[in-house]
This record gives sequence, C-alpha cells and structure tokens, in this order.
Amino acid sequence: MLVFGPACGFILGSFCTKIYVDAVFIDTSNLDITPDDPRWIGAWWGGFLLCGALLFFSSLLMFGFPQSLPPHSDPAMESEQAMLPEREYERPKPSNGVLRHPLEPDSSASCFQQLRVIPKVTKHLLSNPVFTCIILAACMEIAVVAGFAAFLGKYLEQQFNLTTSSANQLLGMTAIPCACLGIFLGGLLVKKLSLSALGAIRMAMLVNLVSTACYVSFLFLGCDTGPVAGVTVPYGNNTAPGSALDPYSPCNNNCECQTDSFTPVCGADGITYLSACFAGCNSTNLTGCACLTTVPAENATVVPGKCPSPGCQEAFLTFLCVMCICSLIGAMAQTPSVIILIRTVSPELKSYALGVLFLLLRLLGFIPPPLIFGAGIDSTCLFWSTFCGEQGACVLYDNVVYRYLYVSIAIALKSFAFILYTTTWQCLRKNYKRYIKNHEGGLSTSTEYQDIETEKTCPESHSPSEDSFVRS
Repeated sequence: MLVFGPACGFILGSFCTKIYVDAVFIDTSNLDITPDDPRWIGAWWGGFLLCGALLFFSSLLMFGFPQSLPPHSDPAMESEQAMLPEREYERPKPSNGVLRHPLEPDSSASCFQQLRVIPKVTKHLLSNPVFTCIILAACMEIAVVAGFAAFLGKYLEQQFNLTTSSANQLLGMTAIPCACLGIFLGGLLVKKLSLSALGAIRMAMLVNLVSTACYVSFLFLGCDTGPVAGVTVPYGNNTAPGSALDPYSPCNNNCECQTDSFTPVCGADGITYLSACFAGCNSTNLTGCACLTTVPAENATVVPGKCPSPGCQEAFLTFLCVMCICSLIGAMAQTPSVIILIRTVSPELKSYALGVLFLLLRLLGFIPPPLIFGAGIDSTCLFWSTFCGEQGACVLYDNVVYRYLYVSIAIALKSFAFILYTTTWQCLRKNYKRYIKNHEGGLSTSTEYQDIETEKTCPESHSPSEDSFVRS
C-alpha cells in the first residue's frame, strides 16, 4: 500500500495539472496558453483537497470502534510459547524490553521508568552489526527512491521535453506499478525458495547489483540541451573566439525583453531562443525575427517550444523500458531485508526494532536525499529567471551535466547499500547463530546452517539447546 498510494498520487497529479490553477475564479476559455506552455501552472491544490476530504470521511468510521477491545487469548500462540526454550522465556517481557515479575502488575513501571530503558534497548539493537547494516542499507535504498523519484518528473521534462502532466502520468502508470509488482515477487521468491537468512541477503545483493546496472545505463539515455541563443551559443551562431554569451543582443535591445518567465521558441535556423522577444520577433505572428540572421528574412520565423533533438524520442522509449525493469528488480530487495531485520532481534524486541527502522528511514532516507539531489540539480543550471532584480527559478539546465550528476548520486547510494549488504553477508557467514534468532517459524535455516557448520572443526562445542534451536 505504501507504493500503491504514490502511484495513485502521480496519476491524480497528472489530471490536476491539466486544470489551470485559477480555473475556479476565471474563465479559462479566454486563456492564450495551454498545458504545453512552460508558463502554465496546474491546479496543484486539487489533490490536497480531494485527499483531505477522503481522509476526513474515512476517519469518521473510527468512531465506531469501542474505547477498548476485550482481551482475547490465542490458543495457537500459547502452544507456540510452550514449545520455546524455557531459558529465554522464564518471565514475560513487554515490547519495550523491561522485565517484570509475573505477579507484578503491569502499571507498576511508570512512564518515566519505561522511557529510561529506551536508550539501553536502542544501544543493544544498534550494537548488532547485522541489524545496523540492514537498516542503513534500507535507508540507502529508500534514499535513492526518495531523491530520484522526487525530481524524476522534472528530469523527464528537461531531458525529453515532456509536459508536467505527461511526466506524472507516465510515472504513475509505469514505474510505480512495476515497483508494486517487484515487492510482491520478492516476497513470493523468498517463500517459494524457502530462502534462509544467508539466501535472503544474497538475493538482496544480486538485486542491488542488477538495479545498479540499470542506473548506470541511464547515464547514456538522454538528450542534449541543444543550442540556445545567448546561453550555449552566441547570437547568429557565431563560434568565433571571444564571442560573449549574453541573452541580450543588438537585435533585441529595443524589445525590452523580460527574464521573469521562460517561453522558448524554435527558430528556423534550428536554434532555441528564450522567448519570441529575445528572437526579435513580431509579438503577434512570430515572424520577421531580427535575430535569425543566418536565414533569409522571409523565413525568419519561430514556432513555440524548444527545438527537437535528434534521436530523443527513441532514447525516451528506451529510458522508460529500463526504468520499469529497474523499478521491478530494485523493489524485490525490500521483503528479504525486512525478514532479515526482524530475525536478528529477540521476539520481545521485534516491534521496537521495526519502530527504529521506520524512524531511521524517515530521518535518513526521506529528509536529506531530496535536499542533496536538489542542490546537485541547481548546480547544473545555465539560466536563472529574474523578477524585480531577484533570482527566481532555474529555467534552463545543462542536460548532460544534469544527467550525469543526477544519476551518479543514485549510483553512489546504491553502491553504499551493496557494501552494507556485503558486510551483513560476511557477519552471517562467519557467525550465523549469533545473529539469527530462529525462535519463530518462517524461513528455513537448517540446511544452510549445516553447510556452514561443516566448515568448522569443533562441532561438539554446541550446547544441546543450540542444536535443538537450529533444528527448529
């Protein structure tokens, strides 16, 4: 559901951005711009209103629940607890890890006493290298998704000249559903193959390598910025040494062109201009453009939009296919990682361990990555808009540097996750029983553990309780 929600959000956003932001207050039939125009601002508020209304009405159903649920004893759980080793389950332990005597009432520990034990329990969990490495690897994987997906719509707009609505719609209908399928397939493979913890970590390593290879291919799938008059090439396509790059030229000095908006036009000379004004055109019919000096005067016309790059359409289709494969394979590592995580801690600490996981995912996986990706993207800007002398938003990027930096950050995070997976595998391979708590049913560990034990020279050193623990 965590992936299905964003998919619906992208699709909803694609429909909202096709509606003008002030459509409620003005007559949109009088607008002279369309959703394909860079000046178009979609109804970004529509999704918030709709989702807020759905949340409000669905929350009303919560009032139908009683104030407290009646106690219920599960015979299956009682029989399972009876089969567990007595040395570790002599006394009940609450989820916060605080031991209490069986005759001691639950309310004996104050809230302050329960809070005092949290640092000790957290230190105990983080001192486990397998637990720490798996959590950090999950944070790196989520960081790639949070940072890469946050600007993927913008990336598609800049690299392949797509509109905002088209980019959001493609993401919601292709990449995110593939990620949902990947999570399902990852869990299915773990179950069907009865993977042990070592098998699960090997699966996570393999999946990470394949998805990283897909990200490497993104370095070669994109379109160049192309010639932009006054930004990447001088006016008149003058390549002489010392030619200054300035959007203002003698051919448009008398036009009083503004840089507060970006309305690119493609000239008959194959060069993109920041606007028809910067091309020195007649504002009514986009003809007689004085800055198009390399074509005859009767052909000095422009059309709205950037000049198309050769081979860009084919590159986009390839990018879309690779993105779907990358989303599918990359998401398959989530289920093995979570399974290893919950099996490296004692049963009474599993709920708290999951809480630590989700806390660190939000602190390390969702907050810093968009800031890092955003700062890197801004460093590739070629031209900033200005409004009343103040710098506004970036309107033109160096697509090649943008692509290399944007993808390289994702590759670096994926590589760091692979190092953490490898460290986890080494820890499990050297001392499997120390880190894996196999008190519960689930993954089969006996076969792989026996393979590891055959490499040891002192099998008689194991205690009877440990042997029965492995056979379970």
